[in-house]
Amino acid sequence: MKRNKLERPAIDEELAKLSGWSLDAEGASISRSFKFGRFVEAFGFMTEAALAAEKLDHHPEWFNVYSRVDVKLNTHDAGGLTELDFKLAAAMDKAAVRRI
Repeated sequence: MKRNKLERPAIDEELAKLSGWSLDAEGASISRSFKFGRFVEAFGFMTEAALAAEKLDHHPEWFNVYSRVDVKLNTHDAGGLTELDFKLAAAMDKAAVRRI
């Protein structure tokens, strides 16, 4: 399935719907750090986010240390951001809100 790279106005519009996510200098990826109280909450978040990613067939670049999870999203096939990045970001926000 071909994924269409979003242009900057569409990226800005989608990013405005999210909280805590930032756009990199090239406008090619979005990122956010999630901070939880304990490792088990971070792990629960990652598990729920992984299920959402698998359902979307779109997988994050992420890094976890104890209670922090750093996430970077982009669509390699498209060479930038697509609607899937913003769908996954919203799903991650939803998973995090129950744990923060």
